[in-house]
Amino acid sequence: MPRNFRRDVLKPIPELVSLREKRALITGSASGIGKAIAHRFAEAGSDLELVDIDEEKLKTVKENLSEFNIDVDIHKADLSRKTEIDLLWSKLDGKELNILINNAGTYPFKNFLNTDRDFLEKVIETNLNSVFWMCQHMIKRRLDKGGTIINIGSIEAILPFKDDLAPYSISKAGVIALTRALAKEYGKHNFRINAILPGGIMTEGVKNKAKEIFKLKVSLIKSGIEFKQRLPLNRFGQPDEVARMVLVLACDLSSYVHGALIPVDGGFLSA
Repeated sequence: MPRNFRRDVLKPIPELVSLREKRALITGSASGIGKAIAHRFAEAGSDLELVDIDEEKLKTVKENLSEFNIDVDIHKADLSRKTEIDLLWSKLDGKELNILINNAGTYPFKNFLNTDRDFLEKVIETNLNSVFWMCQHMIKRRLDKGGTIINIGSIEAILPFKDDLAPYSISKAGVIALTRALAKEYGKHNFRINAILPGGIMTEGVKNKAKEIFKLKVSLIKSGIEFKQRLPLNRFGQPDEVARMVLVLACDLSSYVHGALIPVDGGFLSA
């Protein structure tokens, strides 16, 4: 065995997966992928700070997590507004946050030629700028301790496939660039910073959006069929399948994974 080999790497699997004595802040956690992440983190023993604009759904998520012996606090916040992000972090003063999951985002369809300034700014503020400010708060607070940051991007940032998603695609491309920049700069401060790139995940929000848009634009039905046909696994993914990979990146199973972009897309990018 090499002399510089760390014996603490040889922890048993239950210890490597455990998030006990950790506290995670998860944005967009009232539904979809964020809700699934909250459940898996609770199962792994993490205390939780859950953030979403929908307070009623957050309350339901908290109730559903009561079976786990953890501390759960909820926070209503519109993360497209920096003032609300700053207020959120002021409320978290005195709490030891170890993990930040930037999951909140909006997925709006709009024709590129009809996109106006207000629409573009709303998407960028929600999907990209909020991640920037959340990361800044986290790193400032833990600069002398380090921590774990996981940003949720999208395969649309790498390979745009659907029409009418240009603002979304560029916002998620920015998330990738931010993740890599912060990973390069703050790894030496004991931060691990990575990004997950979901694709083809069948959340309730996606289902509702699809029903709404398909009524108005039949061409998107064809796009959806073509998307599924391209999937090597020949099926759409579930929110929990993303949550499991987020858990891997948050725990010690991935102690040497840093600055990575990990697709969870059923093989779409490779097809």
